[in-house]
Amino acid sequence: MSDSGASKWVGDRPEIGVGGSSEIANVLVVNAGSSSLKLRLLDPTGTPVWVADRAPDDSLDGVFEQVADLGGVRAVGHRFVHGGPKLLRPTLIDPGVEAELRAWTGLAPLHLPAALAGVTAVRAAAPELPQVACFDTAFHASLPSSASTYAIPAQWRERHGIRRYGFHGLSHAYASRRAAELLGPASPGGPDRPRVVTCHLGSGGSLAAVAAGVCQDTTMGFTPLEGLVMGTRSGSVDPGALLWLLREAGLSADELYDGLEHRSGLFGLTGSADMRQVLAMARAGQPSARLALDVYQHRLRGLIAAMVAALGGLEALVFTGGIGEASAEIRAEAAAGLGFLGVAVDSTRNTDHRGGDAEISAPATPVRVFVVAAREDIEIARGVRAALAG
Repeated sequence: MSDSGASKWVGDRPEIGVGGSSEIANVLVVNAGSSSLKLRLLDPTGTPVWVADRAPDDSLDGVFEQVADLGGVRAVGHRFVHGGPKLLRPTLIDPGVEAELRAWTGLAPLHLPAALAGVTAVRAAAPELPQVACFDTAFHASLPSSASTYAIPAQWRERHGIRRYGFHGLSHAYASRRAAELLGPASPGGPDRPRVVTCHLGSGGSLAAVAAGVCQDTTMGFTPLEGLVMGTRSGSVDPGALLWLLREAGLSADELYDGLEHRSGLFGLTGSADMRQVLAMARAGQPSARLALDVYQHRLRGLIAAMVAALGGLEALVFTGGIGEASAEIRAEAAAGLGFLGVAVDSTRNTDHRGGDAEISAPATPVRVFVVAAREDIEIARGVRAALAG
């Protein structure tokens, strides 16, 4: 691409502020998954001014010309599921960072190669643009050692880096920050450091315990398999059962991986990974679907309580993600088992929610309950501005 063409969207490096407070031009957010390429152009207020979804192997030729009349692009932010043990904050991508990410692709073999391909595609289309990697694991880098450490041999931890990394961090970071805004200023005599449990519930699912914006605990671990029951992932399973399947039942490591990752969770219990279908089957009286929902809620309520224990109390419970935002039934059933923590939802508020951010708490309950629309794109743009300002 010629220099004259590049000048339509590439200018001098802007002054970029932290937390979205800057007056600089737009940030392009690139979320490259194994089956999709999501592009979002955000202005300095976090408002999407251009949106496109493409096939994962598409080039970005023509993208920057399309957005030139919208203010162009001054920087690009990429979502990376995993930053490994060293990349703990949004980071300007240079050859060293790229090499570090390639070295750890084994930790997220479906996601990291796709994200790296996105970096290559941007470089090919607009080589002058600064690119920033934003990591789902970074939000959980603050975990205390008591929460991040597995009780396994020291050699495994030290040589192989086995620890709790946590995932969905960009979603948890945004949801907890938004919840603090919705809570408003602390009341006289009340806590000035809000304790929030965020529930990211979608095809994958995880929880985070957040105090004053800092993550204290989370449910996913070394991999995204740990924790909640998910669409096709098992969530936590006794490792002794897995060893038995390897040693006594004769399963291979590949069979075990495929079963836990792709054939478990709601799919393993009902034959469907879609919560909407599972709920419909349960309403129609299908026993396997009712069991699946009971297992899902048992794990969800138990781990929410564990997150509250890590915080020592709770001011707000937040539902986000595809299921968390869309399913009033899942929210209501979860809250129904958490009354001992001071959680209750208002039936009308909960049922009438049709999108966006809203409070669904029952009146006069000590814990406020919110639905927050997932906006990882805002968190990525925020990380871009922070990385380039520093």
